[in-house]
Amino acid sequence: MGHSVSDEHDAKELDIASHHSSRRGDEFPSVHKDIGYAKLANLDPQYGLYSSFVPPLIYAFMGSSRDIAIGPVAVVSLLLGTLLQNEIDPVANPVEYRRLAFTATFFAGITQATLGFFRLGFLIDFLSHAAIVGFMGGAAITIALQQLKGFLGVENFTKKTDIVSVMRSVWGSVHHGWNWQTILIGATFLAFLLLAKYIGKKKKNLFWVAAIAPLISVILSTFFVYITHADRHGVQIVKHIKKGINPSSVDQIYFTGGYVGKGFRIGIVAGMIALTEAVAIGRTFAAMKDYQLDGNKEMVALGVMNVAGSMTSCYVATGSFSRSAVNYMAGCQTAVSNIVMSAVVCLTLELITPLFKYTPNAILSSIIISAVISLIDYEAAHLIWKIDKLDFFACIGAFFGVIFASVEIGLLISVAISFAKILLQVTRPRTAILGNLPRTAIYRNVEQYPNAKKVPGIMIVRVDSAIYFSNSNYIKERILRWLGDDEEQLKANNQSRIEYLIVEMSPVTDIDTSGIHAMEELHGSLQKRDIQLVLANPGQVVIDKLYASKFTEVIGQDKIFLTVADAVMTFSPKMRVEEV
Repeated sequence: MGHSVSDEHDAKELDIASHHSSRRGDEFPSVHKDIGYAKLANLDPQYGLYSSFVPPLIYAFMGSSRDIAIGPVAVVSLLLGTLLQNEIDPVANPVEYRRLAFTATFFAGITQATLGFFRLGFLIDFLSHAAIVGFMGGAAITIALQQLKGFLGVENFTKKTDIVSVMRSVWGSVHHGWNWQTILIGATFLAFLLLAKYIGKKKKNLFWVAAIAPLISVILSTFFVYITHADRHGVQIVKHIKKGINPSSVDQIYFTGGYVGKGFRIGIVAGMIALTEAVAIGRTFAAMKDYQLDGNKEMVALGVMNVAGSMTSCYVATGSFSRSAVNYMAGCQTAVSNIVMSAVVCLTLELITPLFKYTPNAILSSIIISAVISLIDYEAAHLIWKIDKLDFFACIGAFFGVIFASVEIGLLISVAISFAKILLQVTRPRTAILGNLPRTAIYRNVEQYPNAKKVPGIMIVRVDSAIYFSNSNYIKERILRWLGDDEEQLKANNQSRIEYLIVEMSPVTDIDTSGIHAMEELHGSLQKRDIQLVLANPGQVVIDKLYASKFTEVIGQDKIFLTVADAVMTFSPKMRVEEV
């Protein structure tokens, strides 16, 4: 299906899509990556294929995005694998581990569908962009480090994900655990994959080179291992992948017992992260193609497909930027691409899986490493540093939390810092002292506009937030502190004292009883200093509450004005003359 837009516009949009592809990893919809991601989740290879068959098929009929490609992704696979192995050892108890994975997937789907049904999708926006950048970067390094087991041919590898434990495990096995044949295979094909990615990035019309490179790598490496019998010399291979389409797993989900609560907790976390990823993808491509995305419908679709997936031997699936970008660049216009992908995976499960027997684990590790390297978005981190230092702190906190502690700790840190930022902004709203721009009736922040001059005898303050119990005391104290500082300065310079305090209230969208009480206390403090409180342009909601509380009677109806200029001209005749 071709594009009907101009070549110039098409090239621009391909640029945008490939930027997202480079930043989220080349999760091309192919079986080798699904196998690799299943290993990240500590599941047998076929479960990655199962998760690329049923969920995309269901999403194609329920989702509202034309571009999202569904399947397992690296970050969610790692997160799920990390959280699950904290509860059950996947090697010692593989059956219980698998059952807990299906249980977590079931509750992930329930969480996503519930958020969509009750229109609570705004909750995922509490995870800021900066926190996501840091979390993804840390997860990328963690995923790459986990692949050192297959890349180096190490058999006894730590189950911990922090960088210290992984590097200790790697260097501890350097003399007796590394396999040079495995390293040669992994390094050779990693270089090939990175070269292919570079070519695809530099020449947009060759995007297919990067997309097909992993498949070529799998075919060549598998053939090489088969003809050289490298598996007899320590090269670890995939071995057996169960043939056939998804078996039912309804009876394997924990609905009773002690693991229900654990599955519920893990499912909520994995479901929210998967939802964040998918919604971001949908919004990006909807904006590129100029169509509307129904966020709540998306959540319900993702939830239903994961619930159905949990009953058909799948683990948590979601969308990926790069997989969707490859679809876009290939000319896909509808969600039918997911049906095509499901059909390909179905044929693979029925016919091709025996061919993967001699695929070396090193090649799967190389493919995943090459994919996740681009998750480290240093350009975005640098931009965050330049724009907002607190945002950068959230980014770095999430990053270091993931690589030095664990994926869940990094996620917890990112959420905690994001909430802390919100609380700080709510409890410490912006306020400003206003001055008059010469020869105008306009009043602006004196710090932003150096030529704005304060009005003699009048202090003008603007509050840039709703006034609630959380910030009312801070606003009152800040105004009184400014007033005290100005009075001292005026007294030292033998200038006339302040007689009026004008509060510009146009940005104040709401006020609660605590806010009104703080205004009453401010009025009382001003009266003791023989200063009159004046309000300028309070909104309809605010003025109704001020009337209901009878605060307007306390300060006087004649102390409420439509604009700051009206108030100033009433109490400062000199300004009236100058402005005219």
